[in-house]
Amino acid sequence: MKIVIAGGHGQIARRLGRMLAARGDSVIGIVRDPDHSRDLLADGTQPVVRDLERASREDVAAVVAGADAVVFAAGAGPGSGAARKHTVDHQAAVLLAEAALRAGVRRYVMVSTRGAGSPPPAQADDVWAAYVNAKTAADEHLMAQDLDWTVLRPAALTNEPGTGTVRLTAERSIGEVTRDDVARVLVALLDTPATAGLVLELAAGEHPIPAAVSRAAQERTGMPR
Repeated sequence: MKIVIAGGHGQIARRLGRMLAARGDSVIGIVRDPDHSRDLLADGTQPVVRDLERASREDVAAVVAGADAVVFAAGAGPGSGAARKHTVDHQAAVLLAEAALRAGVRRYVMVSTRGAGSPPPAQADDVWAAYVNAKTAADEHLMAQDLDWTVLRPAALTNEPGTGTVRLTAERSIGEVTRDDVARVLVALLDTPATAGLVLELAAGEHPIPAAVSRAAQERTGMPR
């Protein structure tokens, strides 16, 4: 496959890029900082420098043209304020959806977050609330588009080694999940078109990733388990 990852230098994105490249897929990583290109090349990912806070829909469409799928894994990141949660976590995700539509790329996998889809907790600070609201708005926009979308909402992320087993359901994710396992789930989602139209909550669990994704797809299509 040919996969384009927005936010290509992120921790999940780089893991995903390495996994896809290692099995022979063609991977493009969209990055804002040209200095990140060397890391992506070492991963086997082709870097394309575009600032998703400033790029046009046409410019991004030219990058994703011919792809089998796009993955939104960008984020304003720690230390950024509420304003950039809106411009990156929301608006850049919308831009990628518009570009995919323009380029005729139907498959879109969104890396969202725990808590999206619900109002932020009353005790949340302003930045976290802005982040959750931005992710919710991005998810809702994507779900309204004529795309084969899947929204993945991981629990709290860790850098522990992946276990290869997860909990993947429509219920609110609690606990933690490793970035390794998030990337593995993303690979499995890309390989399973029948997960289109699903909002999936991800946390550490007992189910092997291929089985967990297959079960989600079967429940989506009404097939027997």
